Amino acid sequence: MNVGDRVRLMSGREEGIITRILDNNIVEVAIDNDFTIPVSRREIVLIAPEEAKAFRNAEPDIARPAARKEPPAPVLAEKGIYLGMVHQSEELLAATVINNTDYDILFTCGEERNNQYRGLQNDKLPPKATRVVGHYHLKDFEKWPTLIVQFLQHRNGSPSLFEPVTKKVQFRANSFYKSKKTAPVVNKEAYLFQLDTKPVAVDTDKIKEQLSEKPAAQQNAKVQAPEHEVDLHIEKLVEDYSDMSNSAMLKLQLERFQDALERAMAANMHEIIFIHGTGNGVLRKEIQKLLSRTPGIRFFEDARKEKFGYGATLVRLR
Repeated sequence: MNVGDRVRLMSGREEGIITRILDNNIVEVAIDNDFTIPVSRREIVLIAPEEAKAFRNAEPDIARPAARKEPPAPVLAEKGIYLGMVHQSEELLAATVINNTDYDILFTCGEERNNQYRGLQNDKLPPKATRVVGHYHLKDFEKWPTLIVQFLQHRNGSPSLFEPVTKKVQFRANSFYKSKKTAPVVNKEAYLFQLDTKPVAVDTDKIKEQLSEKPAAQQNAKVQAPEHEVDLHIEKLVEDYSDMSNSAMLKLQLERFQDALERAMAANMHEIIFIHGTGNGVLRKEIQKLLSRTPGIRFFEDARKEKFGYGATLVRLR
């Protein structure tokens, strides 16, 4: 069973669509395309696409009102790779990766909420194929995450090598409802967001040339080592900081710290001291957090307390 499959509950006549795989035994099902419930896989059965068709063919031939004339369908989207929000009902939309090209694509898709990423799906899509990656309710539009799709185009025998692409789709009401058109491949009305532009072929010869060349300035450049003691007090970095917010001051201090540390490592210094003061301890904590993640550091500790108190950090470099 996969996301997007239509199923029937064995304990009743309710039908729905699988919107998420919660674990190996539990799936989330949208009943009547409205509310969602967790259901054990053993309690549902797949509804084959042929089933509805068979029932329609079996209906008695009764008089039906004349079909009203529908307005012409909107123009089908052009070739390309799309993220389509395809209607399952008026309320429920299926986020669908659409490959309307002549190439295979390898893709991953995830969602980003509050700067936290969560992977959703990955797959290989052949030409003219689709993959549902999630379901979202229109009533929760303001809470929708940013969807992030990464993909790489490929075709056996193709003479071109294409760059991988990362695309973020952020949903905003003022542009979302203007994006409605007929989605290619699925041939349904959807809100469409194109993920690709014209594929950019990689010039491998040019890359090799660039890698083998070294600009004259780079060849002659010599890294200037920082002072052995780097004072990060804000008054030492800028003349007037009266209009700076606390976050702006911290950002500047960390930039100067990072610059001095990188230059010290490039100049093969054995140690360097960063004077950050005591204060509320935020700058000291951020510096030591960065140091703990930086390769090439032997260790770090509070510098000589008799000289700096607890207001400086000594860093020993490899």
